[in-house]
Order: sequence, then structure tokens, then C-alpha cells
Amino acid sequence: MNATKERMGPEEATVLLESCRTATVARGRKILQFDLKNAEVGDVLKVIMGPTGNLRAPTMRVGHRLVVGFSEEMFKDIFAP
Repeated sequence: MNATKERMGPEEATVLLESCRTATVARGRKILQFDLKNAEVGDVLKVIMGPTGNLRAPTMRVGHRLVVGFSEEMFKDIFAP
């Protein structure tokens, strides 16, 4: 899925969250971690949805982890061998 071409609203994003175990979100300099079994869906949606009401880009699913936003540090942690 390419979030810049395919828009995903809150309903679709909720379905995506239900299929993942964790979410890692970059917001500015902050990196937020969510255990999706224990997190409130509404709280996670507030962080992963952009000002237009669509899922923020870049967004990717890596195994059972949802990765939203860009942070070089976050990507090194996730994709380092």
C-alpha cells in the first residue's frame, strides 16, 4: 500500500491496527511505541492519522509491526541486521 496514493481513513486504519501486535510511530523527534493488545484504538488513531483525516505517510507493515512516520533512528532500530 502506498499511503500517498491510496487514502486510508480511520475505519481502514482500525482494521490495519487489529492485524498488528505493535505500532512504532515517529512524531517529530519522538518515537512512540504501542502494544496494540493493551492500547486504546482511539489513542493510537490520534497519533497515526494526519491532519487530513487519512493515515500518515510513510506507513508500512513489517511482520506484525506497524511503522508510521519517518525517523532515521527508528528505521535503523527496525531494519538493522
